[in-house]
Amino acid sequence: MSIDRRAHIRTALNAQVSVTHPSLGRRIYNTRDISDGGIFVVAEEDELPAIGDRVEVQVQGLPVPAPVLEMEVVRMTVDGFGLQFINL
Repeated sequence: MSIDRRAHIRTALNAQVSVTHPSLGRRIYNTRDISDGGIFVVAEEDELPAIGDRVEVQVQGLPVPAPVLEMEVVRMTVDGFGLQFINL
């Protein structure tokens, strides 16, 4: 039995986000969920950012451009990766 150590409640969210990584470039992904702490990005690619990498994330498809947020990769799974908001 696993212990759920999540600090924030997750809410299902299917949205497109642009993720820009210093060496991997800009890619468009879908999200699975969001919380006050971050988002989970669905990805099936072989080349993904590593845990600890910082990326820039922007929600796509809104009537006005969304802000670009700096986030950190904090979790990797077989179906994607978790990003944590960085409080500056």
